[in-house]
Amino acid sequence: MNTYLFPVYAVVLGIIIVVIFKQQRNTYTKLLLSFSGAFLLALTLFDLLPEVYEHLEAKQTGLFIMCGILLQIILEFFSRGAEHGHVHIHKNETAFPWLLFISLCIHSFLEGFPIHQHNDMVYGVLVHKIPIAILLTMFLLQSSYSKLQIISFLTVFTAMTPLGTYISNATSINTEYLNMINAIVIGIFFHISTTILFESSEGHKFNLSKLVAIILGVGIAYFI
Repeated sequence: MNTYLFPVYAVVLGIIIVVIFKQQRNTYTKLLLSFSGAFLLALTLFDLLPEVYEHLEAKQTGLFIMCGILLQIILEFFSRGAEHGHVHIHKNETAFPWLLFISLCIHSFLEGFPIHQHNDMVYGVLVHKIPIAILLTMFLLQSSYSKLQIISFLTVFTAMTPLGTYISNATSINTEYLNMINAIVIGIFFHISTTILFESSEGHKFNLSKLVAIILGVGIAYFI
């Protein structure tokens, strides 16, 4: 059951942090984002990548991973990088952000596919979603959208990852097709996590803190 609920917990926790603590984008949020990027990348390399290469031909696997990278680039053309913490919503804008909504839903839906009962990818998605939920909620609350629009946005966004997991685990999709989808998701995870890790930051002190956060993310992922 936690394979379905952990991604939901992550979004709910992100919303609670913003509502209760009036969280703003600051150094701590950036460090959490760096930690989540390193943790997600490490889990993808340690758990998901070997599993996919075990079931698919090597060059075919590489092709689908590249397709995932390209797909994420296309999604970010519409979301403006919200998947890795860049949420750009104009305060005076009242029209519902359909492009942002659809691209985030596609991303969240696909990231649910590699989550199975006995693997650790659910923790990678959990940690990845917390800072994204914080930033997304923060910008939505600062916008001019109605409460109904904000609640609907966050509710559907929250449900997409468990939906992807359910379809992956409970339907009769051919195993080879599932492995192809997982390879595409690896590409998506690669692009998101490396973008987070290689983003430039200001100040030597934050650079050191970011390095520590990245090392912690990799180390915890290794010992899970």
